[in-house]
Amino acid sequence: MAAVRLAVRRVLTDLPVAGPVLVACSGGPDSLALAAATAFVAPRLGRPAGLVTVDHGLQPGSAERADAVAAWARTAGLDPVEVLRVRVDGRPGGPEAAARGARYEALVEVARRHHAAGVLLGHTRDDQAETVLLALARGAGPRGLSGMPERRDLDGVPLLRPLLDVARDDTRAACVALGLDPWTDPHNTDPAYARARVRADALPALVAALGPGVVANLARTARLLAADTAALDALADAALADVRAGGEGLSVGGLAALPAAVRTRVLHAWARELGAAPAALSQRHVAALDALVTGWRGQGPVHLPGGRLVHRRAGRLTG
Repeated sequence: MAAVRLAVRRVLTDLPVAGPVLVACSGGPDSLALAAATAFVAPRLGRPAGLVTVDHGLQPGSAERADAVAAWARTAGLDPVEVLRVRVDGRPGGPEAAARGARYEALVEVARRHHAAGVLLGHTRDDQAETVLLALARGAGPRGLSGMPERRDLDGVPLLRPLLDVARDDTRAACVALGLDPWTDPHNTDPAYARARVRADALPALVAALGPGVVANLARTARLLAADTAALDALADAALADVRAGGEGLSVGGLAALPAAVRTRVLHAWARELGAAPAALSQRHVAALDALVTGWRGQGPVHLPGGRLVHRRAGRLTG
């Protein structure tokens, strides 16, 4: 329990904004241990703390389970406590993406309503290692290999992950020590989901072959790459301002002078400014934009998601 409480204390101590924190809790061992630790730590720091549990309505008994989590939270002294019912049907993407999108929308809405300083999420070091492996499998670049950030601002609401350096075994041990009875999501063991296969087979095989330090090493790789990515993003922000100066669009000469890692970030950011949805904007689109700069042979325009066309004309990219 000590590791979980220390992680929560660190995040809450560093949180400068006044207002309550809300724990997003499914009732699983990770988020339940996080909620219990927050209920212990937050009052000692003078910080109000509440809990939000989201019922996706995807499994039998989900409503009753969400109500049970809320009832426990009230006995633990958390306030406010809310159960949010969301609809997943009809959303784009697969079932995991649809449920995640609905969940985050609900969390942002309730956080705004309570003027919360942030929402705490229960992802652990093991979750981070799985995320890195999944990113490797799909050929992701540094941003994907950076894994889940410790903090992400979504529509102005900070989403905080205090447990990214805490092992999953520690959250389970915390639940045992406190006599809590966590719920096990059957999706976590369903081989139809890639993450479940990584959790059950791929990561244990790596641990068996390379030793128990693999999980921590993968998580550390994500942390190191996140720092590098943040630095490159800052350089790209400054470079974008430079190459857009002096006319419409972006200067081809200015872009060509940039290091490739910075230039592709500039093009990615600019494409988003033009209206390309981040989820649809792929490396293929950015590579085509880059070819207008570094592989110019008089080719036609690049088609971005959303129907926007980018041309090279008179030494500038315009869209």
